[in-house]
Amino acid sequence: MNSCSSPDNGEEWNMTYRYHHLHLICSNLDEMENFFTQTLGARLVERRKFGTADGATVDLNGITINLRLPREGDEISGDSSKERYGYDHLGLQVENVDAAYNDLKNKGFTFITPPTDAGNVRIAFFKGPDNITIELLQPLS
Repeated sequence: MNSCSSPDNGEEWNMTYRYHHLHLICSNLDEMENFFTQTLGARLVERRKFGTADGATVDLNGITINLRLPREGDEISGDSSKERYGYDHLGLQVENVDAAYNDLKNKGFTFITPPTDAGNVRIAFFKGPDNITIELLQPLS
């Protein structure tokens, strides 16, 4: 926990920060939703609006992921296929990286890094819709 002071009265209180959700802007909502639900096994929680933009919320084994289309007037910048500041990748733990790699390769996904041992984990990186980078990670015994 982190001790914080209230800006209103200076009173000290404890603040705990926890992960809540990931929010992705996508060019094709159906494609992104299908990727998470059909390819990765997420559950569709709801279709909804995020402000004026159509969107959806999925649950990937306890990870809440919000998906939305650009809002009217949004200027979407940044090429997710290139290095940049900000979001780098989504890391997903799997039981067997090699089996997941073969499954996703057979479904047509492009891998940046094939299964590789990296210390006490086995990893692989692939590109999802809109070039989002996803890491598969398997802890090694």
